[in-house]
Amino acid sequence: MPKALPSGPTLSPDTVMIIAGEASGDAHGAKLVLAMREKNPRIPFVGIGGGRMAAAGVDIRVDASDLSVVGITEVLSKAKNILRAMSAAKQLLRQGPGLLILIDYPDFNLHVAGCAKKRGIPVLYYISPQIWAWRSGRVHKIGRRIDHMAVILPFEAAFYRRHGIAATFVGHPLMDGAKETPGSEDYAERLGGPPVIGLLPGSREGEIERLLPVMLDAAVILRRRHPGARFLLSRSPSVSPGRFAAVMAAERHPPDIEVVSGDLANIHRRATLVVAASGTATLETALAGLPMVVIYKVSPVSYRLGKALIRVDHISLVNLIAEKRLVPELVQEDACPERVAGTVTALLSDREGLMKTRRALMALRARLGQSGASARTAEIALKLLAGAKRRFCHD
Repeated sequence: MPKALPSGPTLSPDTVMIIAGEASGDAHGAKLVLAMREKNPRIPFVGIGGGRMAAAGVDIRVDASDLSVVGITEVLSKAKNILRAMSAAKQLLRQGPGLLILIDYPDFNLHVAGCAKKRGIPVLYYISPQIWAWRSGRVHKIGRRIDHMAVILPFEAAFYRRHGIAATFVGHPLMDGAKETPGSEDYAERLGGPPVIGLLPGSREGEIERLLPVMLDAAVILRRRHPGARFLLSRSPSVSPGRFAAVMAAERHPPDIEVVSGDLANIHRRATLVVAASGTATLETALAGLPMVVIYKVSPVSYRLGKALIRVDHISLVNLIAEKRLVPELVQEDACPERVAGTVTALLSDREGLMKTRRALMALRARLGQSGASARTAEIALKLLAGAKRRFCHD
């Protein structure tokens, strides 16, 4: 017999435990919670997430901003926070939620899924780990621990079904709030004036440390080459204002650079093109029809390990979904100010090339499915929760 585990106050069998370890997952999790509450306002939610999930009504026990990190070796810097969060997650599982919903954040979440499976708690995974890109052996672990995959990229459902795993393509959650892309005339008008360059350094503090200095130095070079250029710098709400300001103060940058907090739409409406950290922001930028340069940089050890494991030709979601190089990618040593500035200059010198890229990005929208990803995922979650409640009542 396994040793009995201590437990806290028992949760009701209709309680949903939900975990999102990063800013993008927090945003998608909040939409999913709201979609589930539209169908059943009485469902209680508890788990790990950020401000958006808290605002949607989730009882947040661990703040996701304490966990977010990029890179293999970089995880060590937040090991204590991650271990505390794991302990909190296991404690919640011991209290018996009716359903566990996991959003991205794979290494942490797959471990939690294993703990849930031992307790007979059904698990819905929303936003798949990129196992088709690297460490594909994890598919067997997913098959043992996950009851249903709600996937957001069109080719993922077929991948899981080939391995006998229940999977549904629900569409991409970014489509839920995607606005119509302004017409080509609007963009052509922007190209007629001085360039406006958006800088999106990421939503994690590690990205700010590594990529914001690169972007700021590139902006200095670009201002020399394009004296009328303006720069719009995004600051994600998940990044500490103090840390962001400290990096800004330590680096050279054009004196009139505009810091834009919150919604990227403010930048997308005004920019000629964007320099973006690889991640969800690149897909948001693609949906806005904006050409971009994607940059990515981690520790040398993480990069060497990742390069040995990765099985795809591109790092950006935009190029992965398009299955070709629509936008340039600058990785590791190439993600330096001189290369960034040179790539941006080359793009700005080719007006027809920018228009062609814009048309290709606008066509990419069709591959991401229709709006309603949150509602479709909510339906799957509610069915799993209802099945768990029936089993609970029968027992």
